[in-house]
Amino acid sequence: MDIALDLQHEEKDFITACVNKERWAQKQLYEEHYSKMMGVCLRYSNNREDALDILHDGFLKVFNNISKYQPGTSISAWIRRIMVNTSIDFYRKSIRRRTEDLEKAYGLSGDGADAVSQCSEKEILIAVQKLSPAYRAVFNLYVIEGFSHKEIAKQLGITESTSRSNLVKARLKLKGFLAKNYIEYGK
Repeated sequence: MDIALDLQHEEKDFITACVNKERWAQKQLYEEHYSKMMGVCLRYSNNREDALDILHDGFLKVFNNISKYQPGTSISAWIRRIMVNTSIDFYRKSIRRRTEDLEKAYGLSGDGADAVSQCSEKEILIAVQKLSPAYRAVFNLYVIEGFSHKEIAKQLGITESTSRSNLVKARLKLKGFLAKNYIEYGK
């Protein structure tokens, strides 16, 4: 029990140092969370450069709002939420919203080889990055982040049916990208 109190005390001191804009603390926070948060940003972006922009914007928000963090909760989860929201903001700025017809999506289906199980994490990430920003955002929010279509619709300013349609189409496109890669490279 003494250890938990000491760790909590250390975290509070560390957060205080970040609030006071002490460079050593900011650097440590950045370095400890860079890799994991870069992975989050890559899932929402077209390429590494956009992901870096999102990551850096996200960390600026982290440092500007660190005083709102509650010690004792998961700082990693708090930073992740900021990165996801920054990614959504990036999506909103960079794309004109298009609504998709749900009826068209219901007619789309396919049976093919299970290419996904044969692909590496890097290949799947590349395939996700090939999706249009609208499909990629819905796919990430639903599949990776666990949002409902109602929550996605509210976050992105679209209808629930558009969210469902975009998810169906994103999955089909991913399946196509991965199957094509599987066939081309004989995995």
